[in-house]
Amino acid sequence: MYDENYDVVVVGAGHAGCEAAHAAARMGLSTALYTMNVDLIAQMSCNPAVGGIAKGHLVREIDALGGIMALAADEAGIQFRLLNTSRGPAVWSPRAQEDKAGYRYVMRRLIEQTPNLFIKQAEVVEILFEKNRIAGIELLDGRRVAASAVILTTGTFLNGLIHIGEKRFTAGRNGEPASIALGNSIRNLGFDWGRLKTGTPPRLDRRTIDFSVFEPQPGDSEPTPFSLRTTRRLENRICCYITHTDEKIHSIIRSNMHRSPLYSGQIQGIGPRYCPSLEDKVVKFRDKDRHQIVLEPEGIDTHEIYVNGMSTSLPIDVQREILNGMKGLESAQMIRPGYAIEYDFVQPTELNPWLETKKVEGFFFAGQINGTTGYEEAAAQGLIAGINAALKVKGAAPLVLDRADAYIGIMIDDLVTKGTNEPYRMFTSRAEFRLNLRIDNADARLTPAGRRIGLVTNEHWNQYLERTARIERLRDLVAQTKVDTSHSFFVSRSLQFRDRPSLVGLLRRPEIHMRDLIAEGVLATEPLRREDIVSLETSIKYEGYLKQQEREVEKLRKAESRRIPEGLDYAGMPGLSREIVEKLSRVRPHSIAQASRIPGITPASISILLFHLEMRRNRPDAEHVV
Repeated sequence: MYDENYDVVVVGAGHAGCEAAHAAARMGLSTALYTMNVDLIAQMSCNPAVGGIAKGHLVREIDALGGIMALAADEAGIQFRLLNTSRGPAVWSPRAQEDKAGYRYVMRRLIEQTPNLFIKQAEVVEILFEKNRIAGIELLDGRRVAASAVILTTGTFLNGLIHIGEKRFTAGRNGEPASIALGNSIRNLGFDWGRLKTGTPPRLDRRTIDFSVFEPQPGDSEPTPFSLRTTRRLENRICCYITHTDEKIHSIIRSNMHRSPLYSGQIQGIGPRYCPSLEDKVVKFRDKDRHQIVLEPEGIDTHEIYVNGMSTSLPIDVQREILNGMKGLESAQMIRPGYAIEYDFVQPTELNPWLETKKVEGFFFAGQINGTTGYEEAAAQGLIAGINAALKVKGAAPLVLDRADAYIGIMIDDLVTKGTNEPYRMFTSRAEFRLNLRIDNADARLTPAGRRIGLVTNEHWNQYLERTARIERLRDLVAQTKVDTSHSFFVSRSLQFRDRPSLVGLLRRPEIHMRDLIAEGVLATEPLRREDIVSLETSIKYEGYLKQQEREVEKLRKAESRRIPEGLDYAGMPGLSREIVEKLSRVRPHSIAQASRIPGITPASISILLFHLEMRRNRPDAEHVV
């Protein structure tokens, strides 16, 4: 009945699909990656950038587990910036402008070099099942492919509908067909699904822009890589430029609001609150007399410029009027107009924390189909789905990261526990333990787990061990060093001491930094990377806060260890309201901690649940209770 057979099939070769396919194949399983166009693997549909606030944390965590987004972003990066450096190290986040075509090339090369991974160009039209278990997929040309696990990473392609002013047409991305048959197939499976909306801005021809009137936004003098495996020095090759809208532009938008599909009722899907369209900004932030626009080059060998901050679905003539009304863009020519796109998504409460669907065994979802937005959020989910699909086929227990392990764990827990009614985006504010979840210690948190499941290579593991040893040697050196207070470093800063302080005590001062001590010759060390220094210095400066967070983490882990049996009948528990029963039955939490995070679940409900679990444990057949 089947033309081909694989352990794992991944549908969609965007950022989620690439990570999923790479992970499953790297873990030793025969894996097929299906895409409608192999030339658009890892296409950056929107902004030509990777990382940003909290998103940079996700990329560093993907790298720590053995994923490939960070490696591709470093190799294809053309400008690098470390964001939030005016604040504490917990919220420092790397971001890089990418050469869009270069990123696709690098990612495809990494995919093609992965053993056990086969790239296939075909349209998937149906998911095949045997009872409630995955069996494989069917292609548009009639071929059937058997698989022990299938991962769906369809992005915006499921019943995608593009809007540009009054015009609308089906597409997955502008110029690419939507996945209609597969979208309808998923709708018919009985999942709780909905419609979301996202958008993209126009692209301009660099040669028609007067950059002299804009504020330059250069990269960092010392670029920060995404991957701790990147050893070469990164190079800034382009500059971005900042400008702002003004009241003249806002007036153009307001006078054409009736032509906006977002406000005419033409668009039904819900858009991202934290990345609104330009017309949305003008309407919702009436007190703002200007909004920032950043001109970002899409690559080294192209004239295409991405207009960050001007996502819009207004008609093309209005987009042109807005652009030509801005200083420096009077003669700017559009290469591509902005547009909005609506697409199907499945409520992520339909998933287990390892991203396998609750209804169908062996069926995994990752990326925008789960209601998220952003390349980084998609890639992180793809990685976890790929890992757990491989573990499923091997008959091993799934990998579940909790909220104290990683931003990836926070994102997935938010999705599967709370669901979403708008495109979900990662923020540092979502993390309860963000001082523990820094970019500099992502490898310490996650690389051992990646090694344990077989995703981290020998070379990656040896690099991790070498870095760990360097930091430990530095820690020992700092602990043993007494400071010579007559050194010019202290004299020039008029720093006075009662006695000869230890280096550890000195580093607890907020104004003293280890990089300065090393640069001024106060401390002689072996060659170190900035991340090594930051990691140790943070553990010294924030020791008290870190210990406090460790105690909070222990409380979380204790609550997570109180498991809830699968298939528990909440309706049969006296004392729980109908609303609480409905919420618990829909999410099916795996632990008391997860149950307590479901919106609307009260402390009284948790007490009743704990009471019934204790009663179950005390029954004669308690040995059968999880």
